[in-house]
Formats: sequence, C-alpha cells, structure tokens
Amino acid sequence: MFYHHLRNELWKLFGKKRTYIGFGMFLVAQNAMLVAFRYTHWQTQMTNLLEGNGYLAQEYVSALTVALVMLIPQILLLMPLYVSLVGGDLVAKEVEDGTLRMILSRPISRFRLLLVKWVAGGIFSALLVLVLGGTALGFARMWFPWKGMFVFVPGQVFNVLSADEGIKLYMWSHVFMTLNATVILGIAFMFSCFNMKPAAATILALSLLFANLVMEGIPYFEEYHEYLLTYHFRTWHNVYASPIPWSQLTQSVCVLLAFNVTTFLIGASAFQARDIKS
Repeated sequence: MFYHHLRNELWKLFGKKRTYIGFGMFLVAQNAMLVAFRYTHWQTQMTNLLEGNGYLAQEYVSALTVALVMLIPQILLLMPLYVSLVGGDLVAKEVEDGTLRMILSRPISRFRLLLVKWVAGGIFSALLVLVLGGTALGFARMWFPWKGMFVFVPGQVFNVLSADEGIKLYMWSHVFMTLNATVILGIAFMFSCFNMKPAAATILALSLLFANLVMEGIPYFEEYHEYLLTYHFRTWHNVYASPIPWSQLTQSVCVLLAFNVTTFLIGASAFQARDIKS
C-alpha cells in the first residue's frame, strides 16, 4: 500500500508544470555561465590564479573544473528557491485546491500521508541534484577537455586533483548536496503543514535560510557558526579539501539528519492538531 500511495504521489508531483521550473532554469543558467566563462575574463582570472600558485593552467581548466564552478552559485541561490517552492506546495497546495479532505476520507492516517509526501519530496530533491550535476558536467564537457580538476572555494578549499579522483569526489559531493536539498525541502514542508498558503510556506523557508546566511557573514557570530544551517551545508564542497575533514563532515551530516527529523515531526504535530473539516 505504501508503494502504491508513493507512486500516486510522485505522479501528482511530477504532473505539475511548476515542478519543472527548477530543471529548466538550471539549463538556462548553466549555458549562460558557460558562454561567460568561455568569452570573458573569468577564464583568464582562473588561469592567473593557477599559474600564480605554480600549476599549469592548461592541465586544470577542464570540464570538471568548469562544472564545479557553475555549481557553486546555483547551489547557493537557485537550488534553495526551487526546492522550497516544491516543499511549500506538498501539503498547503492540497488545502488550497480543496483536495485534502477527500484524501483523508480514505483509510489512511495523517502521519502516513505526510510521510509519503515527504518521501516524494526527497525523491524530487535527489533527482533535481542529479540533473543539476549531470547537465553541468555534460555541457562543460562539450566546451572543455577532460583533464585534471581545480577546486577553489575562497577561504575554505584550494586543491588540484587528477581527473579520476576528481570525478569520484564530484559524485560524492552530490550525495551531500542531496542531503542539503532535503533539509531545505523539509523546512518548507514543515511550514506547509501549518495553516498557511503555499507561497507563505516557501517564503518563510527561504527567509529562515537567508537569516542563517546573513548571521554567518557577521563577524560577531563567528563562534556560533556551528549552530547555523549554512555552516553545515558546506559538507558538499568540504569533500574536495585535502585532507578531508572527516570529523567536521560527520558532525554536519548528523546535524542535518537530525534537523530533517525535527522539521518533519514539528510539521506532523501541527498537522495532527489541525481541524481539516471546518
């Protein structure tokens, strides 16, 4: 029964046109960034950075390097927006469309209904990250050769890798990106379980993330960074560090998993207490 319910929920989710907005915008943004990287001073600046540190730029200006460069702003700006958009719709949209009472007239508990919707949202998050990483690498390969990988995240990671090692870490980083995406979706899902419109749930989720980002950028809050979500979202690019900070990665993964469980339980508690009939 759970499988059939999940299948129907996925059909419903991927049957909406707005579900595909994120996929389309990623394709547009990636191609625009590739053109900019190819024909502006962006590539020259990377070349100067590599050569200034004693590396041959021609060995590391590659498809892997460019794909990672394209991912950073999209993960920071676009992914939270489109994941929150779907997460805010999962429950609140059912109420807005007037279909929730009909769904609950079936022999199904509210908890199971929320669990199925959350799992469907998690599958969407994983698929979105997979498409994001796959298309970024595919488009970059059309423009740049398959060589070594250069990773530069200002103030956090500076590393050069062989192509074989780079592609392995590239795939591993997407596992952590998926975890980040499910956390963002979980926040929007939690607000969606309250009595509010889908747009309100999406805006509240984005506002919470933006507040974390702003506080992380304030020097006075430096000692409290470990309490901020955006600090733990760094797991996906910390896998490229040398050596890999395994203790920090483990801590961040535990925090993000706990946050996922917490937001789901808060949302489920609020939904259980709601009066759906009136």
